[in-house]
Amino acid sequence: MDHHTHSHEETKAVLNRLSRAAGHLESVRRMVESGRDCSEVLIQLSAVIAALNNTGKVILKDHLNHCIIHAAEQGDQEAIDNLSKAIDSFIK
Repeated sequence: MDHHTHSHEETKAVLNRLSRAAGHLESVRRMVESGRDCSEVLIQLSAVIAALNNTGKVILKDHLNHCIIHAAEQGDQEAIDNLSKAIDSFIK
């Protein structure tokens, strides 16, 4: 994992997005518990998935703009390889 300490410009935005997605997911769970229509549940679940994917994009852009630029300047191939692995996992 990351061996350096760093701050990201988008941390607060990411945390807010994750909190909203978690709340939305909880409401989907309540929909399932209450027996709501499966189509409605699927639509709401797709909204949660989209929110998480968009959050991942924000994290990726922030990482590219800070860590990867720094890694490239420092010749840190491991950080670049780690990003490549993370992208492969994220895009599955």
